[in-house]
Amino acid sequence: MRRQRALTQALGAAWCAATGAVGISATTCTAQDAAAPEPQWVSYAGGEGPGAGKHIVLISGDEEYRSEEALPQLAKILAERHGFACTVLFALDPDTGAIDPDQRRNIPGLDQLADADLMVIFTRFRELPDAQMRHIDEYVRSGRPIVGLRTATHAFAGAPDAGPYARYHWRSAEWPGGFGRQVLGETWVAHHGKHGSESTRGVVEAAHADHPILRGVGDVWGPTDVYRVRDLPDDTTVLLRGAVLDGMERESAPVPDDRNDPMMPLAWVRARPVDDREQAQRVFATTMGAATDLSCDALRRLLVNACYWCVELEAAIDAESDMSLVGDYQPTPFGFGGFVKGVRPAAHVR
Repeated sequence: MRRQRALTQALGAAWCAATGAVGISATTCTAQDAAAPEPQWVSYAGGEGPGAGKHIVLISGDEEYRSEEALPQLAKILAERHGFACTVLFALDPDTGAIDPDQRRNIPGLDQLADADLMVIFTRFRELPDAQMRHIDEYVRSGRPIVGLRTATHAFAGAPDAGPYARYHWRSAEWPGGFGRQVLGETWVAHHGKHGSESTRGVVEAAHADHPILRGVGDVWGPTDVYRVRDLPDDTTVLLRGAVLDGMERESAPVPDDRNDPMMPLAWVRARPVDDREQAQRVFATTMGAATDLSCDALRRLLVNACYWCVELEAAIDAESDMSLVGDYQPTPFGFGGFVKGVRPAAHVR
């Protein structure tokens, strides 16, 4: 599949050179340009680095935390600083082609999961048609690794008791807790910190401080609040816990009440059994990840390290590697109805 993708990209680049078309890739034009009037997703060709030869598909689609801004930035870092080829998908208005996080029923390009080495998902209450959900289901059942960010704990909604993918619903009876609980380890429960007035500090779980994902990770902080998490599965290892802070500044002190005793899990990994496969599925999840959270260099390192670990490149995780932002990054504050309207995937081409 990778050889086929490389050939397709080469043919697409030749077509672009011949026609003068603008491509969707960060450094190359792909064959999608010949088939569509404008791109429906954005791709970043991997540069030099340990991730060379690996393909990550990042799926955005939430109404509140600006995943449509966070994931392109994360993809640029993974591609330009670490060598991974990345494809970012968006919730699109099918009539205008513009990115629209409020559009719950359309994320084009999910078929690209077929040859992905890693799926990074940051969606919220999506109600995707069966033709699109099929690609996610096939990926999950394949046993390949998954990274879930923030609202991925409640990634899917729709009808919880009808259709071939009803089990993905966050209130599924067949799969209690749906995708979030069954795959990532937890579904939506509640806000533990006060939304919009109490921020979060990541506190390393001392027993697992030597985990490769935490290599070089410093002070993790973000303006989003701590989510409540109940009992995680037995195959889970907690890496960070979330301290509820009494304010929205990095220097804010912990709240004086008992909500930090104990602190909620904030980031964890799973070795998830998949059917009768000998090797468990590698899963990383965190309840952080909003576009504003990504301004924190330590959180960026945590997420990039998680991608390395998920694709079994933990030996290549370097505590001093470059996690700096790529380009001008001015994230939009989180909140419903606050996304920047009229933006198209091509706007994220670098």
